[in-house]
Amino acid sequence: MLKVFINAWKIKEMRRKLLIILLMLAIYRIGCFIGLPYVDAEKILNPTDSNNLFAFITGGGQGTIFAMGIGPYITSSIVMQLLTVAIPALERIQKEGEEGRKKINQITRFVAVGLSALQAAGTVYSMNNQGMFVGGGNWFVWITGTVSLITGSMFIMWIAELLTERGVGNGSSFIIFANILANLPQAVSGFVNYAINSFPVGAIVVLVLVALFIAVMGFVTWIQDGERRIPVQYSKKMVGRQMYGGQSSFIPIKVNIAGVMSIIFAISLLQFPQQLNQFFQWDWLTATVDFLSISATTSHPSGAHPVAAAIYVFLIFAFTFFYTSFAINPVEMAENMKKNGGFVPGIRPGKPTSDYIQRTVDRLSWIGAVFYALVALVPLLAQWIFGISVGFGGTTLLIVTGVALELVKQLESQLLLRHHKGFLS
Repeated sequence: MLKVFINAWKIKEMRRKLLIILLMLAIYRIGCFIGLPYVDAEKILNPTDSNNLFAFITGGGQGTIFAMGIGPYITSSIVMQLLTVAIPALERIQKEGEEGRKKINQITRFVAVGLSALQAAGTVYSMNNQGMFVGGGNWFVWITGTVSLITGSMFIMWIAELLTERGVGNGSSFIIFANILANLPQAVSGFVNYAINSFPVGAIVVLVLVALFIAVMGFVTWIQDGERRIPVQYSKKMVGRQMYGGQSSFIPIKVNIAGVMSIIFAISLLQFPQQLNQFFQWDWLTATVDFLSISATTSHPSGAHPVAAAIYVFLIFAFTFFYTSFAINPVEMAENMKKNGGFVPGIRPGKPTSDYIQRTVDRLSWIGAVFYALVALVPLLAQWIFGISVGFGGTTLLIVTGVALELVKQLESQLLLRHHKGFLS
């Protein structure tokens, strides 16, 4: 991995892309410490609540202009993916190629603005109830805070899209990656304090958890590269006096088709009642938020309620299959294969081929869903068994490992492309 970065740094264009990534992430992290107008400066120093996993992954510092982070943009993307499947007009736009993708992205931005406005109003309302504004605040202070939060969220969205366009890889993933790494020292400090205060039992527990995290990281790396290769044979055909075709190939289908998005979808849905609770602090809604929490709470100090954990796992399975359903289209794959004279050995072209691909994808989705569920349950199991809150858990390890591997793959592919260009020229 280090050799890949060294080789990439030697190429001027690649070095510029890496510098853009570092610069944008540095600007983002600086913004996470710029407080909202009229907010008590001492309370800005409070880090994001690590018990709120969605905020831990997507959000910035509490009471800052980047407090909402990339969350509204991710939620908007989730909403648009759901609507694209449900609304035929949006589905037709998506199939228009590059122009359709641009239209969908533009609509996603508008939806993100609307969602950020609602979340910003709720965040300011909650901050006012917590007494975070100096002097109690007034209408001008609340409006200023709401506009600042919306502007900060849109600026982060711009950074994410800039990183995607001019950097290497997905910009939103880098923002989430930066959030997780920024909270890593806090998680390490918590482990060290627990080991010292509860020595020697605490030290043994921490060693066991560290070994578990290393095992999970190795398991994640193994699964990330896992794929099922469907063999494809192309028939021979005469074009003029030349014979074409006859070669063998394969269609790679990854085990983790949905990636970490299924977990993020599940967390965002579980956090939806908490967003409503910022506006309507009803007793039954507060109880629902406490019940659905997948972290330790006052009512459940030992960790998430078993029913909430079961709902969490069910949502991971549901969103894994949902995301996979529109990420891979077996009918379209079978038709393209048939047009190019390709076929799966032992399977007839057309519908039998699409059915075969669908069965393969379904089996891989089951494997991927079980994998995601096990990884997501690591911090919950740690809370139940050891009674310690683990902010840096399986989900965060999955994201960090996935983003790091994807970055290395992108660098390797671009280095290989430039190597071939240099050889041909």
